Amino acid sequence: QVQLVESGGGLVQAGGSLRLSCAASGRNFSVYAMGWFRQAPGKEREFVGVFSGSGGSTYYADSLKGRFAVARDNAKNTVYLQMNSLKPEDTAVYYCAAANTVSLVVAGEVRFWGQGTQVTVSS
Repeated sequence: QVQLVESGGGLVQAGGSLRLSCAASGRNFSVYAMGWFRQAPGKEREFVGVFSGSGGSTYYADSLKGRFAVARDNAKNTVYLQMNSLKPEDTAVYYCAAANTVSLVVAGEVRFWGQGTQVTVSS
């Protein structure tokens, strides 16, 4: 079992940056692919990015490449989402997620979810 707790959300102006953190407790954090999703009001949850459990590979939603980056620190059991050049349309609740493989995260077939953290981008 893995528990995920996000932090770092808040209000930021358009063009600004924000870094979200997701702290994991439980066993075998390093083996899981760790990803981020977001859900805007009235919209479905969408995939943002993922960092593999081994090999250090990342994968992103096409629309977010170049602005968002996922990193992880296995020594701290933490995964990060760096968000740059934020836009009002990035406003959403951001969720941390864990699955056995990158493909499963991308498909939304997640084993563990965090509770989410709100990000609001003002224009």
